[in-house]
Amino acid sequence: MNRTAYIFLLVTALLWGGNAVAGKLAVGHISPMLLTLLRWLVAFLIVAAISGNQVRRDWKMLRAHLPLLAALGAFGFTFFNMALYSALNYTSAINVTIEQAGMPMVIFVANLLLFGMAVRPGQIVGFSLSLVGVALTAGHGSFLKLAELEVNQGDALMLLAVLLYSGYTVALRFRPAIHWQSLMTVMTFFAFITAIPFTIWEWRDGAMITPDFTGIMIVLYTAVLPSLAAQVLFIKGVEYIGANRAGLFINAVPIFGTFLAVILLGEAFHLYHAIALVLVLGGIGIAEISGRKHAAA
Repeated sequence: MNRTAYIFLLVTALLWGGNAVAGKLAVGHISPMLLTLLRWLVAFLIVAAISGNQVRRDWKMLRAHLPLLAALGAFGFTFFNMALYSALNYTSAINVTIEQAGMPMVIFVANLLLFGMAVRPGQIVGFSLSLVGVALTAGHGSFLKLAELEVNQGDALMLLAVLLYSGYTVALRFRPAIHWQSLMTVMTFFAFITAIPFTIWEWRDGAMITPDFTGIMIVLYTAVLPSLAAQVLFIKGVEYIGANRAGLFINAVPIFGTFLAVILLGEAFHLYHAIALVLVLGGIGIAEISGRKHAAA
């Protein structure tokens, strides 16, 4: 079971790393709110086309949990991606992917405070290393910039996105025990509905960019892979090994995202990026070894 969970979660990290690169490529080709709206509309239409019978079988359970599923779709899907895509207008794809490594720390703290879930010493060391890596990246190689609150708008938006998705991950423990098709159909529907007023606001503000061919391809990629495939794999990973351990694999997003950004976008790779990657990769290794030992015990 652990091996299956690891494969699912590593593929998830690869697809989410690609999501940050796609969001950067989208700049100038489609605006952030419209991209979020179309992404979840296409994702909903795809999953709804194959899940009608399953949704009917699960409808009684779905109806009882609609407020929760609406919140999960809004915060985990819509608000997170709006913040991420908006951040990429002001900062690099490398920064965005490395800053996502802050999620496990937030997940640990939330589980501890809300549910009294024990955190092992090795996990504390692991997420502390990851936090240092995130701080180094957000400060663009200088902790003094953080101390002086010199974090650019994009990095601040990405840190907000980290809080949103961390909350979504913790709240997944309350999801109903139903088939993934039903779960994704309802959550993608509410993600699309939630994005509508923000897209209208973007249009009224004169900031909307209608998609060209590149924008359309980005919509299709984000709808099929990061939206559907990655979300299903992540939900299954949380189911197999728990939110604390599964959340740590988000730290693999910077590894994949950084290399994709360098290869596909030609972004500059600085020494502080390398140091941050070593810190987050070492953190995930230490914390997961500790978590696995505790689970076995």
